Amino acid sequence: MSEMDERRLFGRKRRANAPSGQRRTKRYEVTAMPDERLALEARAAVLQVTVPRLLIESALTPNVRTDTEWKKVAADIFELRRLMGTVANNVNQLARYANEEGVFPADAAAVVAEYRVMVRRLDDAVRALAGL
Repeated sequence: MSEMDERRLFGRKRRANAPSGQRRTKRYEVTAMPDERLALEARAAVLQVTVPRLLIESALTPNVRTDTEWKKVAADIFELRRLMGTVANNVNQLARYANEEGVFPADAAAVVAEYRVMVRRLDDAVRALAGL
């Protein structure tokens, strides 16, 4: 089988035509630095697709994370780390009070509830990091 026949068998270089009765109505223009242009063209050549197809498929793949998404998840985790340190400090103060006075303060329930909220937020951040 020739290389041209093989490419037709396993896909196209261009994206498929729009479905009957529909058109692609929005055109986006992307300006790239020379090194970015070369990297895009090289990656598209390796995959045997056009640069526009590479960009569309890359952007619309759900399990691909952008730098912005990674930074947001990292910021959430650092914020949770700081908040959990604050809660740990409050728990130590409550434990010291309980040991000195022999009574567990009524405010402890609010600290426990706050901790549970933060654990849920941490679980959500870890899931986002894992792509779940």
